Amino acid sequence: MPTESPPLKRGERGWKAATFVIFVGTGITYASWVTRTPAIRSSLGVGTGDMGLIILGLSIGSMAGLLLAGPVVARVGARHVITAAATIASLGLLTVGLGSGFAIAALVGLGLAFTGAGFGMCEVALNVEGAAIEKRMGRSFLPSLHGAFSLGTLAGAGLGAIAELLDVPVPVHLGVLAAVVLVASGSVVALLPAASGRDVTRTRARPSASANATVWRDTRIVLLGLIALGMAFAEGSANDWLPLGIVDGYGVASSTGAAFYVVFVAAMTSGRLLGGRVVDRYGRAVTVRWSAVLAVAGVLTVILSGNLILAAVGCALWGVGVALGFPLALSAAAESDEDSARRVSAVSTLGYMAFLVGPPLLGLLGEQFGLLQAFYVVLAGAVLAGLVASAARETAARDPGIFQAPPPLETQECLQHPGIRQ
Repeated sequence: MPTESPPLKRGERGWKAATFVIFVGTGITYASWVTRTPAIRSSLGVGTGDMGLIILGLSIGSMAGLLLAGPVVARVGARHVITAAATIASLGLLTVGLGSGFAIAALVGLGLAFTGAGFGMCEVALNVEGAAIEKRMGRSFLPSLHGAFSLGTLAGAGLGAIAELLDVPVPVHLGVLAAVVLVASGSVVALLPAASGRDVTRTRARPSASANATVWRDTRIVLLGLIALGMAFAEGSANDWLPLGIVDGYGVASSTGAAFYVVFVAAMTSGRLLGGRVVDRYGRAVTVRWSAVLAVAGVLTVILSGNLILAAVGCALWGVGVALGFPLALSAAAESDEDSARRVSAVSTLGYMAFLVGPPLLGLLGEQFGLLQAFYVVLAGAVLAGLVASAARETAARDPGIFQAPPPLETQECLQHPGIRQ
């Protein structure tokens, strides 16, 4: 059994708590938009295919944020990137609400692009923070952090379902949320160390294209990206389309569709919060492989059951199945201390290609064949992740003698000075 690292110090406990809280807040923000998709579609008066194109704005913004975040985190540190991301996402949510209120589809798409850019930037920066904490602790921790995100999506989905039942206008819902995110983020982000993710040997040079290209030449990074791609496609399909799929496929009200999404998120949250023990016992590769099996079983149950109770069970299996794949791919990418921000950014970018391709693809297929039938495409993502699961295996033991803890917070603050180097 690996020996655990010494307990976290006081400042480091604040670092851990702040990272956990930001993951929760990100989940609340994301789910609040997802649960209002039926209401936004109705206010815009568009079909499923057009809605897929509108959601494409979220994907494009996410990809832009992901591509930008890696080099920027390496230059200025994760904390500053998270601060910028919160501001951009808040602006995006406000714009989405205004677009829905005035029934302007282009404005909704633009708002989603800003929201996606904030999410993409935050995705890389938060996972760099989480990977640093994971190494400091000497055991699996990123799944729990992604569980915090899922916990946030559960809370956001619940709030969204209540907003649907009470007919709260979308502009009011998202506008209030944008203000809360903007105000709350400042105090929480201040607890993060300034130097996480910074490449202190390159702080005076601009991020080079050659440094980014080197990461992409690593075969393991590409395979980890395929795991992230497959699982993100399976997860993102539920995030974007599950409420509408249940509404259209089972002929139920929007509030029922939102409730089924809550089931999915609750199962995914449980899998992430409890999955760390499974990973520590069986390893990342085995966990990813069996996760893919559960995801396939869940999607098939939702498509084929024709029964609301069985469909709810399918949503739960789907949620548990996609719970660990994406965070474990990121954890494996960050295992090396060298260029961790760029490695996480590369895997995240491949993973988020699913969010770029998935919304319009499922929207177009749903328009032609129905959303439940379109979910057959989701199976391909889970199968792909299962086939390349061995890339996620541990390359070194989790031992404090191997994983060096990050420098003390005081030292990290000193590293901001250009004249000081380790």
